[in-house]
Amino acid sequence: MLRELLSIFRSDKPLAEMGENFARMLKLAYEQTVAAGEIYFGMQAKPEARTQVYMQDVQVNKLERKIRKQVISHLSLRGTSPSLPYCLLLMSLVKDVERLGDYAKNLSEVTELRTDPLPDDEIVAELREIRAGVEAAFAATAEVFAISDRESAVELIRQGRDVAHRCDVLVEKISRSSYDANTATALVLGTRFYKRIGGHVLNVLSSVVMPLHKLDYYDEKEIASAP
Repeated sequence: MLRELLSIFRSDKPLAEMGENFARMLKLAYEQTVAAGEIYFGMQAKPEARTQVYMQDVQVNKLERKIRKQVISHLSLRGTSPSLPYCLLLMSLVKDVERLGDYAKNLSEVTELRTDPLPDDEIVAELREIRAGVEAAFAATAEVFAISDRESAVELIRQGRDVAHRCDVLVEKISRSSYDANTATALVLGTRFYKRIGGHVLNVLSSVVMPLHKLDYYDEKEIASAP
């Protein structure tokens, strides 16, 4: 299905503009996520870094509204019914990317709860690995989506599901730790935000392998049998 979507985007100017705006949204949300991670782990806590994350979030939100307006304007024209399924797909995907921006912003805000740097221990090392996995999947998503690379999408979805499980296990470890309240809260929130960021990246990837009515759904059996 996505191959057909991309073909229509590239052959129809209004739809091509929507696709370009969606690509911009993905890029901005990815940059937000990386910057928020640097702030969260204490590598870059300058006020201007937080401001940049917020400014990018505003841009993501504006692009979401612009794409929605473009979709409505396009579908109001006669003869556009064949593109309806693909416009519905895009309307769903822009919401996922908007949520990615929100969670990146939330991640950058966790530093307000901390009074000390994150500890240098196994739990934080695990969270750093989770961050690396989420960012790597996010970085690959734009290209996988752009060329409708089903094989890579399936592999990234499987890796993403593993990362989500690791997040759940890590929260349990934090709950049994001896951290002070501030540190425990910061680590739980960071873990949950990375799980949600990873989840919305998986939703975008699901569009490569699943039909429209099963978007955001990636059961292993369904993925294996998807055309």
